[in-house]
Amino acid sequence: MTELPGAATAADVIAIVAGTHDDPFAVLGVQQAEKAFVARCFVPHAEFVTAFTLAGKEAGELTRRDEAGFFEGRLSIRKRQPLKYRARNASGEWWLTDPYSFGPVLGPMDDYFIAEGSHLRLFDKLGAHLIQHEGSEGVHFAVWAPNARRVSVVGDFNEWDGRRHAMRRRQDIGVWEIFVPDIGAGRAYKFEIVGPDGETRPLKADPFAFRSELRPATASVTNAPLSHHWGDQKHCDFWSKADARRQPISIYEVHAGSWQRREDGSLLSWDELADRLIPYVVGMGFTHIEFMPIMEHPYDPSWGYQTTGLYAPTARFGEPEGFARFVDGAHRAGIGVILDWVPAHFPVDAHGLEHFDGTALYEHADPRKGFHPDWNTAIYNFGRREVVSYLVNNALFWAEKYHLDGLRVDAVASMLYLDYSRKEGEWIPNEKGGRENLEAVSFLQQMNKEVYGRNPGVMTIAEESTSWPKVSQPVHEGGLGFGFKWNMGFMNDTLAYLAREPVHRKHHHEDITFGLVYAFSENFVLPLSHDEVVHGKGTLLHKMAGDDWQKFATLRAYYAFMWGYPGKKLLFMGQEFAQRSEWSEARALDWQLLEYTPHRGVQQLIRDLNQVYRSRPALHARDCEPDGFSWAVVDDRQNSVYAWLRKAPGEAPVAVISNFTPVPREDYRVPLPQAGRWREIVNTDASDYGGSGKGNGGLVEAVAGADGDIHAGLLLPPLATIMLEFVREG
Repeated sequence: MTELPGAATAADVIAIVAGTHDDPFAVLGVQQAEKAFVARCFVPHAEFVTAFTLAGKEAGELTRRDEAGFFEGRLSIRKRQPLKYRARNASGEWWLTDPYSFGPVLGPMDDYFIAEGSHLRLFDKLGAHLIQHEGSEGVHFAVWAPNARRVSVVGDFNEWDGRRHAMRRRQDIGVWEIFVPDIGAGRAYKFEIVGPDGETRPLKADPFAFRSELRPATASVTNAPLSHHWGDQKHCDFWSKADARRQPISIYEVHAGSWQRREDGSLLSWDELADRLIPYVVGMGFTHIEFMPIMEHPYDPSWGYQTTGLYAPTARFGEPEGFARFVDGAHRAGIGVILDWVPAHFPVDAHGLEHFDGTALYEHADPRKGFHPDWNTAIYNFGRREVVSYLVNNALFWAEKYHLDGLRVDAVASMLYLDYSRKEGEWIPNEKGGRENLEAVSFLQQMNKEVYGRNPGVMTIAEESTSWPKVSQPVHEGGLGFGFKWNMGFMNDTLAYLAREPVHRKHHHEDITFGLVYAFSENFVLPLSHDEVVHGKGTLLHKMAGDDWQKFATLRAYYAFMWGYPGKKLLFMGQEFAQRSEWSEARALDWQLLEYTPHRGVQQLIRDLNQVYRSRPALHARDCEPDGFSWAVVDDRQNSVYAWLRKAPGEAPVAVISNFTPVPREDYRVPLPQAGRWREIVNTDASDYGGSGKGNGGLVEAVAGADGDIHAGLLLPPLATIMLEFVREG
């Protein structure tokens, strides 16, 4: 046989067939040969291949050079263009379009911004995108793997054969890309990566996958761009102009897989959750739903905190569009949606980010910086600009694509301290010799600047359990830039206080008063979260001291105390009706408890507290500012009574009084700022809530004493909190 002018070398053929060629785009596809063009392709199972233009004109018969399926031949075309092939064997024929006959999709400006780490639309460039390219429809795949020898996209469209779609390497930025024609949405895929040592890595899911297979399967899935038509402009406009610190924010924290389930125990879909959860949250008076992580994760008992697919809503509840419909439905009902977000660490599952390209790419190579001993996870390398860009883009992605109202950032303390959960010698000091993770600080500041700068109305909330300064202050003032911070001290101190028998509480009076020393140092959210009702911790009801009646009474008093305390509110699902059993991700909440009066009473109280909190600016408009609070009774440790005023400019003040003993207090003197009638707007001992029904008949009179001080003589019910609102004249 006469050798074709410009024929591939034997070494090239062997390398293509073996999947070891370092630049398949230089061999395959349409190549210049002297003054003509030749086509080369690798089509396993084919015995004959004929080349055609995309318009269907025959362009040349190709010759099989290797029985594994390497073909080449001269073309009749006069200019370089994409080709499709008719392949045949004894069993029949099939058509395929040649991915190697297409030019690159990414351009020089993408290279520039990706290399600089400043690309803020990475999710439009990396991952899998359904596009039209050079006259053909297909999917463009792109992935960052700078140290790999070869990267191929494999899937159900190429028999998971890494030789078939080896990708083009963009040398300067370490990104690999390929346009695969003739495939669309719903195709499973992964990346086959040969590391720098020549070893093939376990197949990797796409770090930018927008959809994933349902666990236990772990492949990424091609997905069309969201086609949802949003109807939430009114909601978004409101929050984009609002000062969230001065708005009522009452958050219902939800684990989507265990709030409710179908009768057969299976998970609800997003649409089913929308039909049930949104009306429930509206009826309960909460302003926001906060979901524990709904990004793709392989292991149910991780609750989503060990995430392998940061860009993909988990397949457990259906397709990504279902989540978009949920968010839109919540917004149309006036409910915001916050997501738990986990940029601190990632699991070491073989299909995930761990040693992604055969090297410590997303994580630190040194386990003293790159491995988390508490969770057996890898820690992101916040000093690497590409990793920071990956995470910052993810925050922007959820805000833009799914209209999220906020991100609650998990485990911030573990990010801020290099010695977090580590002993001496197990961590590396920073460049200044300290224990602060300066790279993580920079990342968090950058993330917050971009989120707030590009998405007005989106809030970020830090779960930060230490006294790190200025967590919720702007970056330009030296802060981390979060909108809010969880007040872990409030939660720990108050729960410890209420776990004590009432007779002992007078010796721990400061557990309640101490929180006001720092209550306005940050913009706080008061969290009674899932963390307090798992791992043998008991439910909130069981944390309260005393017999069953006292537990219910104390819990009701605590809730009203919290709703009257400065700071935004967060309550984990089930605690609004005093769930008795600890939460488990494996089953639904115990909704049958609502058949019983005490549980219905607690639920009604939460409903009423939310209504009072939202309708009285004195209770929310100065949640984060000291002029919204003043003590009325701070030192009555003997009776375990606390009283304070909540205020807002031009609004009626509200007095909050808590009696944390089971003894009613007759004619208890409470200082008030104005003489006249005060309405009792909350009484947690009301019979409607399951209480004993003691109270003040709905109204009290504040009078000036001989010394000129204004006060009211109140009946303080046992283990109860009451709220009084000044009744304006006229």
